[in-house]
Amino acid sequence: MTTNEKIKKKLEKFLEKKNLSSIKVSVEDRIVTIAGLADTWDDVVQIGHYAGSLKGVRGIVNNTKSRDITERKDEAQSFFRDSGIRMKLPGKTDVVIIGAGVIGCFVARELSRYNLDVVVVEKESDVACGATKANNGQIHTGVGEKSGTLKKELCAEAWPLYQKIAEDLDVPYEKNGLLILLTEESLPQWVPSFLSRIILTYIVPYFVAHRGKSVGDTPRVVNRKELLQMEPHITKRAVKAILMPGYGVTCPYKITIALAENAVENGVTFVLDTEVLDIMVENDAVRKVATSRGDISCRTVINAAGVYADVIAGMAGAREYTIHPRKGSILLFDKTEGYLTHQVSELRFPQDPHTKGGGVLETVDGNMLWGPTAVEVSDREDTSVSKSELETMVEKYHPAVPEFPLNSVITYFAGVRAATYTEDFVIGPSRVRGFIHAAGIQSPGLTAAPVIAKRVVDILRKSGVPLKEKEGFNPVRKAPPVFKELSAEEKTELIKKNSRYGHIVCRCEQVTEAEIVNAIHGSIPAVTMDAVKRRTRAGMGRCQGGFCGPRVAEILSREQGLPLERVTKKGGGSYIVASKTKVVS
Repeated sequence: MTTNEKIKKKLEKFLEKKNLSSIKVSVEDRIVTIAGLADTWDDVVQIGHYAGSLKGVRGIVNNTKSRDITERKDEAQSFFRDSGIRMKLPGKTDVVIIGAGVIGCFVARELSRYNLDVVVVEKESDVACGATKANNGQIHTGVGEKSGTLKKELCAEAWPLYQKIAEDLDVPYEKNGLLILLTEESLPQWVPSFLSRIILTYIVPYFVAHRGKSVGDTPRVVNRKELLQMEPHITKRAVKAILMPGYGVTCPYKITIALAENAVENGVTFVLDTEVLDIMVENDAVRKVATSRGDISCRTVINAAGVYADVIAGMAGAREYTIHPRKGSILLFDKTEGYLTHQVSELRFPQDPHTKGGGVLETVDGNMLWGPTAVEVSDREDTSVSKSELETMVEKYHPAVPEFPLNSVITYFAGVRAATYTEDFVIGPSRVRGFIHAAGIQSPGLTAAPVIAKRVVDILRKSGVPLKEKEGFNPVRKAPPVFKELSAEEKTELIKKNSRYGHIVCRCEQVTEAEIVNAIHGSIPAVTMDAVKRRTRAGMGRCQGGFCGPRVAEILSREQGLPLERVTKKGGGSYIVASKTKVVS
């Protein structure tokens, strides 16, 4: 019996056991295709997860529908987003990168080293949208990843690179380490107390330490007394902890913006507000990308489209996987610099096999952050956060820092991970020449991104794309000045050169009018309220834009020559105001 036949037989037996034998299965080249109708979305996900657990499976295309879900139309939408961006669409290029998240932007920057014409196409009005803007910024070491996966391999290779990357791109990065707490609740209550002590004292530390060393980290066990000296605010229930010093934290959207700006400086073209509608293939090779603003002829497409990667792959006839959206919600608190000096995660058994569980950390901007959670959803655009999800986050993360004031929450949000049913990255060439997968990127995708980009370049090289390094490539990008971080003398000098530095627009974050104007006219223009916020932090403080929002909207209107009614929060139809209600003389 062939591997394909064995996989099919096991899956059909599973479906029969679940009374889902009406669902059809086919297996070709170890890629499983499942189609039919299930009762619930949970059934759809369960079928996919089971298929992904079978030995020998290379990919899963899960076309199963469910009776309880009315899904969005699973296609790219053909409409222009009226945000004021007017970027010229090239008619021809060497490489098209679809998606301007952290993966697409790392790939763009890496390709900008070579004499290639590269175009990045993004359906949103800014880079760093989607999952990139909504994760906790944690730089993992790979200790929590399953052995034998691309996730673990690429993460272990990538995390030591971040110090140099942060220096080159002038973005914040702090290697503050992770404390994995072992508490009285780490093991189930049915485990006898004497056995629990043995497991927590010897077995778990040994196991975690061994995994840490396998990814290049140098973990050590911290006893209770030292732990409480290191972190006085963490739970007194902690028995001990394991310190993983390699863990760090950065700002995911700042690093992506920096990558994009550096790529532009080195010759890459970014085309925003542009939806990919189709990919034309001739003789099993990529020839053209059709967008909402016209066609781009090319020989290579890199699919970094996040939660829509399987849809894009389907356009090219290269679908080898299905993305099942997994939402992660995050709680963000007011600034609490110094409350924690390390990242903190409480170890609990049994563990969810589909998430590392999130944790508690202080962002590089000084805010306490809890999360993210992991919830399977049917809608790729579901970034809602329900009351029950908020309660779950408090129940899960507050015990690690029980004295932390819950009334200091300033916002909450969610992102959607692009999970495949094999629970691993999909990085490689497809059966269509010139179509390259950079898909299935969930945690630790931010960490692995620089190495994913290098893998993509290697694939291009092996496929015969000529890669000649260009003279004058500049890996360094200098961030614009942050007014509130400057000395009094430096502030005075800036105000002398540009009086707009003397106008504070955002009181919470001390953001000036000049910083906002600079962002609007940057190499990747900030043309929406959210884009300005990501670059300057105007609107990210305690009042969440309640004070500065109207002024930021006015500046956007003025600088773009748009009526105030056309200014948007995040592009599309997210207008800030509807119309004037009265005329002020």
